[in-house]
Amino acid sequence: MAQSGLRLRGIKKSYGRVDVIHGVDLDIQPGEFAVFVGPSGCGKTTLLRMIAGLEDISGGELSIGEQVVNDLPPSERGVAMVFQSYALYPHKTVYDNMAFGLKIARLPKDEIDRRVREAAGILQLTDYLQRLPKALSGGQRQRVAIGRAIVRNPKVFLFDEPLSNLDAALRTKMRVELATLHRRLGATMVYVTHDQVEAMTLADKIVVLNKGRIEQVGAPLELYHRPATRFVAGFIGSPQMNFIEGAYAQAQGAHCVGVRPEHLHLAADGPIEGTLRHAEQLGNETFAYIDAGALGELTARVDGSVAVRPGETLRLGHRGEHLYRFDAAGLRL
Repeated sequence: MAQSGLRLRGIKKSYGRVDVIHGVDLDIQPGEFAVFVGPSGCGKTTLLRMIAGLEDISGGELSIGEQVVNDLPPSERGVAMVFQSYALYPHKTVYDNMAFGLKIARLPKDEIDRRVREAAGILQLTDYLQRLPKALSGGQRQRVAIGRAIVRNPKVFLFDEPLSNLDAALRTKMRVELATLHRRLGATMVYVTHDQVEAMTLADKIVVLNKGRIEQVGAPLELYHRPATRFVAGFIGSPQMNFIEGAYAQAQGAHCVGVRPEHLHLAADGPIEGTLRHAEQLGNETFAYIDAGALGELTARVDGSVAVRPGETLRLGHRGEHLYRFDAAGLRL
């Protein structure tokens, strides 16, 4: 399968006087799975649509492979996009949905058939080619939408929150299928999500966006263990990192300190004391939400076999190497 890298240099987007993307610089290597992640309104979908050619670029230079594509229409960029909605033709079979774009492009009939059947084999859709979309599950419909992209043999696949309409169990299954598909095709993929679990489990490279700017780029575990800013530290990881300000942070030589829930543990002689407000018991683990007085609200991930009850006093300890220190600007010290 054809593949190309992406190069973004000083990419900007403005709507009138409102700037929404502020000079983004980014390299995505051929065959890489890059995930844009961030809260609603951070600019991740706008950036994806600019790559696709669905939004004009206000400034900077966008290259796919060695070609600058700023002024090229979507059909000439060598990209294929999979949207949040499946956007399938309800009156067409799976085969015809996947073949439609190729027919419009006037490819030979035997070439269309070869591509559709090859994609169907990759996506385990061969037995469903003559079904209508209404006879498919949500996961199968999403695979048809992905198949419609595969048959185009694009240089770059673009995914805009493709799993957000699926239930939790099906999202997990589709994450595995997407990761397997990426390894099989070796294709360049750019994926947008607000779900940091999807980002952690799918990406070779995560791009964390905040208010139209890149906060940090790196491998999933690099961002988890070495966040560059308080924003990244709070966004990557579930439940969210605990942040403590005031005298406790100042004693650590910082404006703010952060500690992940899994790095807090119950300890009879622990330095942190608080009252348990609520416990989410998940079986193998429990998330304990604790009112720690001047330290604020803290979340601790504790062993599921330990019985804790709302209202009781708990003491917590932590290891110093798992304490993150941030300055007043939110940069990690």
